[in-house]
Amino acid sequence: MKYRRVGNSGINVSEIGLGSWLTYGTASEQAAADACIQQAFESGINFFDTANAYNNGAGEEALGSALRPYNRSSYVLSTKVFFPMGEGPNDRGLSRKHIIEQCDASLKRLGVDYIDIYFCHRYDDQTPTEETLRTLDDLTRQGKILYAGVSEWSSSQISEAARIRDRHNLYPLISNQPIYNMFERYIENEVLEVSHSEGIGQIVFSPLAQGILTGKYKPGKNIPQNSRAANNHVNGVINSYLRDDVLSCVQELDNVAKELNLSLAQLSLAWVLRHKGVSSALIGASRPEQIIENVKAVEVELKSDVLEEIENILAKIKDFAPLR
Repeated sequence: MKYRRVGNSGINVSEIGLGSWLTYGTASEQAAADACIQQAFESGINFFDTANAYNNGAGEEALGSALRPYNRSSYVLSTKVFFPMGEGPNDRGLSRKHIIEQCDASLKRLGVDYIDIYFCHRYDDQTPTEETLRTLDDLTRQGKILYAGVSEWSSSQISEAARIRDRHNLYPLISNQPIYNMFERYIENEVLEVSHSEGIGQIVFSPLAQGILTGKYKPGKNIPQNSRAANNHVNGVINSYLRDDVLSCVQELDNVAKELNLSLAQLSLAWVLRHKGVSSALIGASRPEQIIENVKAVEVELKSDVLEEIENILAKIKDFAPLR
């Protein structure tokens, strides 16, 4: 495993991190969570990500339970706040009330004394950004969180946060958590540049486009049984990828991977990690073997001719925009 600093902070995370979105949170999945986290530690992964909204808190409980046997100082744990956690008008967003209440609830569900990186899961246009940042600063000073970050914030929102930070001498944000993969590249336009200038690293989710970039879905073929796309409860945006032109490009990318003696997942993760502004790429795993395969991507360095070939393939669907 290799490790990178998160932005300008001093904390180091594994280039491959383990997320728990749509993966852990039911009693039947606890054994899978335990096995995957054991394999993650054996593979050198030290970064684990979840959110209070995943399965309405059950995702945090499952991850916390699976991490309990391990020394707290041996891993970096992140969770998030923003999405509704109840029916009340204050049970959502980034108000001081909601953040403080949910931070305490997350600590209890996770069974830990502190959260390493606490993310604002989205931007809240109903709450002054200064209120949100002051609350995160207070939680940091209290030791409940060590660092703060945001998720899917735009370049202008990140710049606004930086101005408020400087004006009030607040603890800085160290990370943004955006979606980033070969099909969803909006952060390349402005977010990466602004984040770099403000000392913010990217911890990206969905680097394999919810499994599309594993090659399991074929153009003109039926959706595999037991795959995410076959599960109406969790397939979500993945259905927008299931177009023959997109899947044909995936097959071409798979051919590139095979020429390099890589799996398509390894090629896709190495492509994401090619950018030094990316601190870590979050994978999901329901089986330890998936982790064993994916972590090999950190050893792959894609040469310029391969990157050019990938760009030529992706250019065939340059107007494709997944629904999310």
